[in-house]
Amino acid sequence: MNTRLRLVADRTATAPPPAEGLYEEPGPGAARCLGLYAKLAAGVTVVTARGEEGPLGMTVSAVTSLSARPPLLLACLRDGSRTLAAVRARRTFAVHLLREEQQDLAGRFASPTTTAAERFAGTETRQVLGVPVLAGALAWSVCLTEDVRRYGDHHLVVGRVAAVHVGAGRPLLWHDRRFGALTGPVPGAAG
Repeated sequence: MNTRLRLVADRTATAPPPAEGLYEEPGPGAARCLGLYAKLAAGVTVVTARGEEGPLGMTVSAVTSLSARPPLLLACLRDGSRTLAAVRARRTFAVHLLREEQQDLAGRFASPTTTAAERFAGTETRQVLGVPVLAGALAWSVCLTEDVRRYGDHHLVVGRVAAVHVGAGRPLLWHDRRFGALTGPVPGAAG
């Protein structure tokens, strides 16, 4: 397969400020590690949950499959986020893999100044197992929280997949602090 990563301009990406309160350990340092992490290509996802006052969500680039039997996903959520608090309280969440044309949605859910209501404004959602699910995502799953553990400035959230939908299309990617897209034929597309 002749698939390549094509980087596209990112209007919303900014380097996050260094986390306060982190101590420096012997080794390469946080700045050099962030440079390494930027080189990891990842699908762009939005994690949503039901909060006390309505739906919550955030853009997350660190999501991966953990197990097929049982079906488990792992997501890394920032310490102190309202979405993480809702995942812990309600014990359910949804993971949405975004389509390549959903850069604006990814930026909206990543913005620290955008309210929860603004993040969901104009975006069609429905409830699946009590969790807000974004219509139009390339794929989504609703998960039951199995475990939450803190590591550094993030929490690893393990979820057991309880519902899943997979559509056709191309994923939105994140690489080198920019959005990207695959080029070449779409797998499974009629041609």
